[in-house]
Amino acid sequence: MPDVNVALIGHRFMGKAHSNAYRQVRRFFPGNLTPRMKVLCSRSCNVELEETARILGWEETDCDWERVVARKDIDIVDVSTPGYLHHPMVIAAAHAGKHIICEKPLANSLDEAKDMLKAVEKAGVMHMVMFNYRRIPAIAFAKRLIEEGKIGEAYHYHGAYLQDWIMDPDFPLVWRLEKRFAGSGALGDIAAHAADLGEYLNGEIQTVSGQLTTFIKERPLSTQGSGAWGAKGQKARGKVTVDDDANFLSRFKNGSVGVFEATRFAGGRRNYNTFQIYGSKGSIAFNLERMNELEFYDRTEPSELQAYRTIIVTQAEHPYFGAWWPPGHIIGYEHTFTHAIHDFLNAIDTDKLPEPNFRQGVRNQAVLDAVERSAKAEKWEKVKI
Repeated sequence: MPDVNVALIGHRFMGKAHSNAYRQVRRFFPGNLTPRMKVLCSRSCNVELEETARILGWEETDCDWERVVARKDIDIVDVSTPGYLHHPMVIAAAHAGKHIICEKPLANSLDEAKDMLKAVEKAGVMHMVMFNYRRIPAIAFAKRLIEEGKIGEAYHYHGAYLQDWIMDPDFPLVWRLEKRFAGSGALGDIAAHAADLGEYLNGEIQTVSGQLTTFIKERPLSTQGSGAWGAKGQKARGKVTVDDDANFLSRFKNGSVGVFEATRFAGGRRNYNTFQIYGSKGSIAFNLERMNELEFYDRTEPSELQAYRTIIVTQAEHPYFGAWWPPGHIIGYEHTFTHAIHDFLNAIDTDKLPEPNFRQGVRNQAVLDAVERSAKAEKWEKVKI
């Protein structure tokens, strides 16, 4: 089994999730290519990076991403950094002829995303956006049911991604709350996932009507979590430049209508990523906080039998699940990344572009762009590629 050398740029939350996937993928999924965890890259060469690499299983470390991307022994570059770094890193990796995985959203702007797509297509490399929720067995199974016509003609799509981790007014001004780093707030962070699932399951979004809201306009500045202090012992504060809540109406190409909301101010919702699809023959509902379950309603059954049924998506026949445990033995969030890495390695091996690739990444960015334009103009906007 030939090795493919991987360079991962970014070592915190997403870096850990991706690292675990590279470690586990060939222990459970057979394939012709085996990832070799060659180098972990971060912006600072320090004890933390060295210790993280040791714990996660990387052979080397580096704090110069340009040097890492240019290395001739690197086959895959995995970009798991804040959004403002995606564009330069992906462009450089494409120019160096590397296969590329990039965290979502693809970029901080639609123009950047288009540049990135052009670069990878010109280079002829494999590329994938890490919309990992597509790889949940229950969601992949929902896709199968829809393609088999189980819900008939779609009428309504409801998508929501709700969290509550920044409700405290004293929560510090981290990078995700500054537009220059994150591009947007809840819109890019979690509405991107909701919109991607909407298009994956229900087809292209054509028009949107959106609004963006920032509830807490200023937050304490922070340096390494200790806080920055102003005059008279008061904590210095900085301006929040992104949205706390993003919601929008939509119209899909298939004629159905959609409602989306993403917020980080929904008290009690830790990671509540849900969708419901209502069609002429049936309905489907999913909740990430119960990720091994899918609700299905079959309207074609006799009326006395019609009801939502809860399908435990843990059978060997369900997508991805046969590689894991016996029926009923559930899997978790981390497994979605393993599924994605497996699919990406197979894409390289078969020279067949995986999905979601940068084309879907650009479409997703176009939806986010339309929501921003709509919120600013206070009118319906077309999704423009």
